[in-house]
Amino acid sequence: MARRWGFSGYGWVARDFMRPAIDASGDILVAIADPSEAARRRAEADGVAAFATLDAMLQRAGCDILYVATPNHRHAEAVRGIAGYGLPVLCEKPMAATLADAETIAATVAASGIVYGTAFDQRHHPAHAAMRQQIRAGAIGKPVAVRIVYGCWVGPQWSPTGTDNWRADPKAAGGGAVIDLSLHGLDLVQFLLGEPVSRLHITLQRHIHAYAVDDGGVLTGRTAGGVLVSSHVAYNTPEKLPRRRLEVLGAAGLLVATDTMGQTAGGSVTLQQGDTVANVPFDTERSPFAAQAQAFADATLGRPHDFSVERDIGLMRLFDAAYQEARRCL
Repeated sequence: MARRWGFSGYGWVARDFMRPAIDASGDILVAIADPSEAARRRAEADGVAAFATLDAMLQRAGCDILYVATPNHRHAEAVRGIAGYGLPVLCEKPMAATLADAETIAATVAASGIVYGTAFDQRHHPAHAAMRQQIRAGAIGKPVAVRIVYGCWVGPQWSPTGTDNWRADPKAAGGGAVIDLSLHGLDLVQFLLGEPVSRLHITLQRHIHAYAVDDGGVLTGRTAGGVLVSSHVAYNTPEKLPRRRLEVLGAAGLLVATDTMGQTAGGSVTLQQGDTVANVPFDTERSPFAAQAQAFADATLGRPHDFSVERDIGLMRLFDAAYQEARRCL
């Protein structure tokens, strides 16, 4: 039976990526809540009921699952409201703009017992699932290091929906490029290796764009098992340049994913063992958002899943300690 989704927020990601993902998974988007009149008009034009407030939608729309896609500083309020109705919630990353709000989310989930997931869609990309299978099968030997480049161009006036660029607003976003992009990679490291990142250091830059948040950063650290982690994330990388690459180096080989980190399907993965380089097959048609929507819907039906608020708040605590120190040094 198709599950009935409601969205808190109907911006670019919700509209252009999550809604098609729900359609692809066989579920239905029945309602959205957004204070923006323009967003509500767009939803109604798409055949979706639109409400100005989350509470009005929760009272009247008959949703089975909620997806939170508001600016980061509104996540905790939305999760609290949804938990009051006992409904499962998939919340966009980062968990919140501040660690305090993320702790509120974790406490709310624990107290209510609702099914909760942070929308780390990269752990659902078919390419990354194929990489994890190769790692677990021993194709690269004992993992040594994970290296990530994940960049894009987000200027001060950037806005795919014609509204203010809240991603460059320190209060709404909680930071800049690093809080927006790097948590994807850190969670992906944990997914690929099956162990947590346990140490983290961050260096920030505010170098190209004239706004109050960081437009780039480098993260270094290691996992609990001793695998080194490095990640360069940026809002100052031109879109036409190579800017999305993931490498997992092992004692016996190297996995390289190109153009897999992002919202869309496709990209490529290669496995190098000695002088031999081979393509790693995966489903190039299925987007990470579609796989994520299906996985979360399955979780709400009591099926096995790997969504974990405990894992996510643990990562947020580690990240926040390093991020706050980096901001003091910027």
